[in-house]
Amino acid sequence: MSLSTVLFLFLAHLGVGIVFTLVFVSREAGVKFFRFNAGLAGILLVAALAFRYGLLGPADTDASRAGVYGLIALDCATAAVLLYWATVGRVLASIRPAIVTVGVASGVAALCCEALAVSVGRSGVSQALTIASFLSSAALLGGTCTAMILGHWYLVIPSMQVSHLQSLVKWHMVSMVLRVVVVLAAIVVALATWQPGLGPSFHRYITSIDGIFFWQRVLFGLVGPAILSYLTWETAKIRSTQSATGILYVDLFTVVVGEILAKYILLATRVPV
Repeated sequence: MSLSTVLFLFLAHLGVGIVFTLVFVSREAGVKFFRFNAGLAGILLVAALAFRYGLLGPADTDASRAGVYGLIALDCATAAVLLYWATVGRVLASIRPAIVTVGVASGVAALCCEALAVSVGRSGVSQALTIASFLSSAALLGGTCTAMILGHWYLVIPSMQVSHLQSLVKWHMVSMVLRVVVVLAAIVVALATWQPGLGPSFHRYITSIDGIFFWQRVLFGLVGPAILSYLTWETAKIRSTQSATGILYVDLFTVVVGEILAKYILLATRVPV
């Protein structure tokens, strides 16, 4: 386990998650909004790739092969996002939806391959939960970040309908529920399937001094965002976009902290919380 791996997973999930959300935002947000978010996603993915290239080893194991396939898919996603950023509002308008589709599909493939790489040797249930964890993490990170930026965009385009922010906050709340469900399932499986001789149990981990990271992950990454997403929804319903944006700033901070801790715990315990 290394800091580079944690940063790679976090940056890749956030970048791919932002790409996901570009599909759900109305064109009324304007060319500059999509250009800004595509550029941000591109920067995050390029940074993730920089960390990942430094981690590559011989491709003679299942984990290494899955990691290489994930890297290729992430390269494709990054190229698609950068092409989208370079052309949005300029050229290739007719094929831009196809570019976004390639970016989303490549991002999903990259997350699935990287999930298999970190869970190789585990049971099929554990691998499926790791894939679900990576996808739900990307959806939560991307939804929170893009919602916060969209809320700020009402200062740029005051006439924009508040329903666009409400729709994205709904996406954020749905992704929050999915993330909680996946984490609960991973915890239940980890507690139920441990057998003597396989190393320290997950129960022992979360009740030891090291478990402070797990409880911080639950508090900052799940409980906090769940409460803040509800508050955001309530303020968005009364069309208070500035208040909703302020809450989303705090929401994004808690989600980022929680997801970074989740990556650390995954690499330390192999439980995809």
